[in-house]
Amino acid sequence: MSCSKTWRHIWTVTKRELTGYFASPVAYVFIVIFLLMNGFFTFMLGGFFERGEASLTSFFMWHPWLYLFLVPAAGMRLWSEERRLGTMELLLTMPITPWQAIVGKFVACWLFLLLALVLTCPLVFTVMYLGSPDKGAILSGYFGSFLLAGGYLAIASMTSAMTRNQVISFILSVVICFFLILCGWEPVTRLLVNWAPEWLVRAVASFSVMTHYLSMQRGVIDSRDLIYFASLIGFPLFCTGVILRGLRS
Repeated sequence: MSCSKTWRHIWTVTKRELTGYFASPVAYVFIVIFLLMNGFFTFMLGGFFERGEASLTSFFMWHPWLYLFLVPAAGMRLWSEERRLGTMELLLTMPITPWQAIVGKFVACWLFLLLALVLTCPLVFTVMYLGSPDKGAILSGYFGSFLLAGGYLAIASMTSAMTRNQVISFILSVVICFFLILCGWEPVTRLLVNWAPEWLVRAVASFSVMTHYLSMQRGVIDSRDLIYFASLIGFPLFCTGVILRGLRS
């Protein structure tokens, strides 16, 4: 199969999924909740004005926790809904490969999350009006936030393929993502230092999204962080393919 035909099939699935998102009010409710919660965490809990600096640190610092519930909520229906309605067999018998369907559905939801993230741009204009922020750090922060959302979404895709119950899918993905936050959280690493060797503490911390996301939030785009997020997205999607092949057999 030619590369152009492959991407055409992926784009067909992507368009189908995007149309399904905006055919119901759920997408609009999700975006409104996302924007409201971002505003609340940034201005109320993050002390945006109290910081006295022109930066979006108080905006980006809450994204790992905000995405912890919102991204699994957006991704829990990716495959659970198909299994519940009995349409997954129909989708996988179409002239497309399972991985094309996986990538197409993932990209559609990722683009939806990107749209919600782009709609927070008024915060950027606010910061630029108030001072002279580091534009490189802002772009790097948005890029890191986008990759973080993709990693959480890939995990949600995997758990969604495991069960036809969306609630179970949501809980599983939240637990996995929560573990990825905690294993690099400073109180946890301090606790590990008391009894574990240093190499083990570094190994556990390297699995954390916080270790890599905070680096990008500061404006540093390191190849190790890019490899981490590529693996965080790629491995769960690979597992999704394995699970779907098991369901077909």
